[in-house]
Amino acid sequence: MSEPDVFVVADNIFSPLGKTTAENFTGLKQGLYAVKEHNDPDISTASFFASLFDKHEVFLERNTGNYTKFELLLIASITNAIEQSDIDPVDKKTVLIISSTKGNISLLETETYNAELKKKISLSHSANLISAHFGFVNRPVIISNACISGVLAIITGLRLLRSGQYENAVIAGADVISKFIFSGFQSFQALSQQICKPFDKWRDGLNLGEGAATVILSTDKKHKGNMTVKGGAVSNDANHISGPSRTGKELTYAINKSMDDSGVSAADIDFISAHGTATIFNDEMEANAITMAGLQNVPVNSLKGYYGHTLGAAGLVESVISIQSLKQGLVFPTAGFQELDKNMNISVCASVLPIKAKNFIKTASGFGGCNAAIVVGE
Repeated sequence: MSEPDVFVVADNIFSPLGKTTAENFTGLKQGLYAVKEHNDPDISTASFFASLFDKHEVFLERNTGNYTKFELLLIASITNAIEQSDIDPVDKKTVLIISSTKGNISLLETETYNAELKKKISLSHSANLISAHFGFVNRPVIISNACISGVLAIITGLRLLRSGQYENAVIAGADVISKFIFSGFQSFQALSQQICKPFDKWRDGLNLGEGAATVILSTDKKHKGNMTVKGGAVSNDANHISGPSRTGKELTYAINKSMDDSGVSAADIDFISAHGTATIFNDEMEANAITMAGLQNVPVNSLKGYYGHTLGAAGLVESVISIQSLKQGLVFPTAGFQELDKNMNISVCASVLPIKAKNFIKTASGFGGCNAAIVVGE
């Protein structure tokens, strides 16, 4: 018996560039960047580049549940996506999947640590609050696996739907930036003092970003004709707690397995939405992996210069933009990129690329050596 098609029903991006997917895509077409220079002593004593919401940003008009910023972001994004669909959270065939790397961890900076705060900063607590807000009847699934969390959440949804356990999956990811998170990346000397430069010869680190994104998937055949998530795969370097594989072989494995799972070959991939953090080792590893997978001539872009690294939301934000790129035949350039690193042999998109595309592959890598890839297409 063949596996069912998994259709993309609706999506949302809630970022400093806009509160809907359409607003975000229009912003990118206009050449807008969410990454800007900030002076915020609550995060850093020195100025820094990041993509942050205005401190007075209103996520929900009525915050009746006393939710945190992290929870409000997820609720706002999920609300918009659900409004575009006929998916009913109360349906027993619908599952909620939440992706985040840090959740409410920033509350440790502002509140006294006790049993109540311990509960409040747990991802399961936030997931249950959000699930109850919408009336989901099934227990929410939480994905927190470093920076592949968003892509892994899509793969998890894909597998749950293929298994027949559910018919619909509402997949949402979010993270917010705090001093704790900023200082952690700073300690790795991983942050750039300018807008980041993915795959560039002079790249010197990443920018952080906050935001949320949602993708709703379904196996219901009434959505036939929509984009489909064709397949996905994960792997692990088992190399280092923070440094990626130097060869890229393990990400290559995930890329190849995702294509096998999708029933496509390298020749069927029209563009690549890369992780592209603009750190020295990640970008070189990823370029190696792309080349070893036979995709060196396929256009590659990274959206990190626009959104920063949104951590648990990154894989979802970048997948949604790529889905729109397929629909509108337009691949965005890699912001900040000027000159390819001599150690790389890939085709980085440096200007807006009109394209007739049927499939893209989305890659992700993260601390602990985790890697993931999905194929999405017509």
